[in-house]
Formats: sequence, C-alpha cells, structure tokens
Amino acid sequence: MSASDDGDERESPELDRTPSDRVDVCVVGAGPAGGLVAHRLADRGHDVVVLEAGPRFDPADRLERMERSIRPAHGGREVWEMGGPRDAFTTPGELFYPLNVARAKGVGGSTLHWQGMVMRLHESDFRRRSRDGVADDWPIDYDDLKPYYAEAESALGVAGASDNPFAPPRDEPHPLPAFEPSYSDSLFAEACERLGVTTHSVPNARNSEPYDDRSACVGFGTCKPVCPSGAKYTAESHVEKAEAAGARVLDRVPVQRLEHDAAGERVEAAVYATPDGEEHRQEARAFVLACGGVENPRLLLLSESERYPDGLANSSGLVGRYFMEHLFAGMGGTLDERTRQNHVGFITTESHQFYDDPGAGAEGTESSIPASDDDLGPIKLEFLNYAGPSPVEMALSAETWGDELLSQLREGYGNHVAMGALVGQLPRAENRIALDPGTTDDYGNPVPAVHWRIDDRTRRTLARANEIQRTILESLGVDVEWTVGPDNTGPAYHHMGTTRMGTDPETSVVDPRLRTHDLSNLWIPSSGAFVTSGAMNPTLTIAALALRVADDLDSRL
Repeated sequence: MSASDDGDERESPELDRTPSDRVDVCVVGAGPAGGLVAHRLADRGHDVVVLEAGPRFDPADRLERMERSIRPAHGGREVWEMGGPRDAFTTPGELFYPLNVARAKGVGGSTLHWQGMVMRLHESDFRRRSRDGVADDWPIDYDDLKPYYAEAESALGVAGASDNPFAPPRDEPHPLPAFEPSYSDSLFAEACERLGVTTHSVPNARNSEPYDDRSACVGFGTCKPVCPSGAKYTAESHVEKAEAAGARVLDRVPVQRLEHDAAGERVEAAVYATPDGEEHRQEARAFVLACGGVENPRLLLLSESERYPDGLANSSGLVGRYFMEHLFAGMGGTLDERTRQNHVGFITTESHQFYDDPGAGAEGTESSIPASDDDLGPIKLEFLNYAGPSPVEMALSAETWGDELLSQLREGYGNHVAMGALVGQLPRAENRIALDPGTTDDYGNPVPAVHWRIDDRTRRTLARANEIQRTILESLGVDVEWTVGPDNTGPAYHHMGTTRMGTDPETSVVDPRLRTHDLSNLWIPSSGAFVTSGAMNPTLTIAALALRVADDLDSRL
C-alpha cells in the first residue's frame, strides 16, 4: 500500500471519529508520553480515549519512506508529511528556530524519526541551583524517578551496559546488551586514552537482539528519519498495546481547545476537529496533555476563557515560558586512513566525563586537556558514526557514471571522522512559546511563535566543548575541516521547559506529580515540566514521568 493510498484509507467514511461517551481518561497526543500513559491505564481497566492530530502511518511503507529520505529530490520533512498550514509556525525571536525540522505529527510522534538515544539525567541535573547557583532546583530528585527510569528502559527496550562511571546509580542492568563500539569508536578510544578521557557505551532504544516482538537491528543506517526494520522503538508499540487493552485511538483529530466547568476547577471536554471539518467534544473524568513542549502550551493558550483570559492553567503567566533547548557543538574533518563511517546510523560511544565538571582538565600520557575556571553548564560528548557523505547519497546526487563515478566515490567516502556534543541551555522567561494571531493554521487557529535566544553561559559551554573536541581530534591526527560552535550552533530539537514543574502555583504550571495547579483533573507529562535542561536526550525522562503520572492517575480514578 502506498503512502497516498494509506491517506485515502484514513479518510474513508467507515472510520468512526465521533466521540465516546464520557470516559475515564482522555489523552491528547499519541507520542511516547501519550502511548505509555494510555497503555498503563487501559491495562489496569480504565476507559481511555487517545486523540492524535496526525495520521496513523502504515509500517509497510517504511522501506518506501527510507528510500524517499535518501533521494536528493526529497527533503527530510516530506518523509513524515510535515509542512503546510497544518504545521505553520513563526520565529519572531532573536534566532530563527526551525521547528518543523524536529517534528513528526502522527501516531508515534517524535519517535517516528528520532535517533533513539536514551540516558537518565544525572543527579546534579535536579539540583542545579543548590549545586551551581544558577536556575532552580527541581521539586523532585533522581531517587523519585529512579524506579520509573528502570520501568521506562524495560518498556522501550533499551540496549546498554553498566560501563559509564559518570552515570547516576542504578539497581539493575539494561534490558538488552549494549551495541558493540564501531570501528571509528576504536580509533577515538586510543586517542582518548592517551589524553586521559574516559569513553563508554551509549544506551539506545533499539534492539541489539529480538525484543518485544521486534527484530534486532539489521543496520540500514537510516535511523533518523526512519527505521525500516522496526528494531528502533517507536511509540506506535504502546499505542497498539493500549488498543489491545481496550483504549480507543482516533487519528487526524487535532484538538482545538479544552473546555472547563463553570467554576474553572476541572476540564470537562477536549474539543477536536475531524478531517471533514466537524467539531466534537470528548468528555472525560481526567485529561492528559501529551503533545510535546510546543503544542502543549499552544493548546493551553488557545483554550482561553473568561475564567482564564491568558490561557488555561495559566494563572502564573508561565505557560509557554522558560523554553529550553540542547545546543549542538561539533567538529570534524578527514583522517589519513579509513574510518568506516555510515555503517552505523546511531551513536555507540560517548564520554560524560565533562558533564558534572565541565571545567575539569584531563591528563594523559601524550598531552592534556586544560582545565577551565569559567562558569559552565554540563557537556555530553559524542563520537559520531555518520561523518561525511554516504556512498549512496553521493551516487544518487552525482552527474557522472561508470568508472568516473566509482573513482569519485572512492575518493570522497571513507576517511571522514567527527565528534558532537550536547550542551544544556539555562531556563530564561523570555524564551517562550506564544501564539501568533497574524498567522493561522488550517483550522484558523493562531500558530506557535517561538521566541528564542542563547545565553552567554551556554555560549561559553559550547566553546569549551569545541576546545575538548579539537584536542581529541588533533591527538587522533584529524585534519579539522569544520566546526559548529558558539556562533553557528543549532538546536538538537529537544523542546523543554514550557509547562514547568514546581510547588508554588505562582512560579510553575504543574505540581511535582505533573498535575496543573489550576485544574484538578489535568496532567501534563512532558519535557515541558523540566525545570532545567541538563544535556541528556530527554525521551527516557519523559517516559519515566509519563509512567509516574499513569500510576498517580490510576490511584485517583
């Protein structure tokens, strides 16, 4: 079945998108948070409806989507059908924010095209104010999430090893064995050892062996934007499990607004639109917003009323505020030997040595990384496996044939090498998701406006990451050809902080259980609850928070 045929089937009249009678829980969004919450609650006997704005994609189309992703005639956004009025946005802030590069709307959400890296936040991330004197502490700590991190790793099927000496404590091994280091990882390991830099494996939400009715990774190398084999976890898995447990899932029904009761104390209904333009009200005893760090605040702001003139759950005025990102620092070039890049489409080795102490130096037998006295944020160092062009992409875009093309491929492929890093951004109130009434979506609603800039501390941390990267690459003998750093950095597309967590209703949107302060039956399990960003990919923490919310809801219903 082609993607277009699948779209026609989704629009067929036999698909019933009318609302259910009042249910126990209405979940808005079918990504990782929504899928996990829906499955756990449905499995425990609760009546659950999931409303998803995007389509349900057919897994049989994955190979076709992979081919589309590597052909030069197609952009990455086309793979998951992003773009147009449905996905319009503006970026009136100091920096342009390429929102649609990061998003995938549909059953599975962002996990349809994520890389699949899943780490626990460090203990220090929950105590940034106490530890570093910046930002704020979280109202929960690592121990509160520790059991849910373990449950999330089991749910997602995380392949990992307990070989990271800088990671927070854990009580059990990862569910699956870690992926072996790549060939270029071994080259980096030698250079890092000479410098006194410790390397270790990377937890990945992809199967290193068959798990949860999914095959082991077969090495297509196109993990982002699409895994054709299904070895990489997507939230489609838990959405399907939720349906098997009795949940009802409606796709292509974007929620337009939430409506509350006369007292303004509880949400009564989610008003959603169907593809034919009709509106329906889904009533429920409890509501869970699980549509990400941009669409969650947007929906709350769209749900203004006489009781909440500035948007639902926004008596603090902080809905959409404190938007945070992870910034990318990178460096790469060529080496006078083969590095075997693009055989692996994900990262298999990192170093968290500079996470809790980014200014620390490193002493080795050959040379050293100097210490820094600057005020810096956490740094997560990455050793990339996809530096330089792939031979497939080179061949598809070439204008030559035969022996000439073969010569170009041999000359241009195989000796590239690169490092990356994630750097956490400080929470700042002026970084925010707002509404732009001057631009509307396909239903006439104001689109999200991303106001975004980078603070000086983050820029210093990016420069520090580049300093460490250059030292390692030069020790390896790399001819450095490009750098991404403070002046040309970009986002990792991790949306955090827009519905922040706290104990004080005047300075936060949700409480430590992620229930909104203003409405007693509305929960928001999202990276929007993050008080600080850390520098770890956020999905595992989102999953842990979602499972914690599901348990809280289960005890209350």
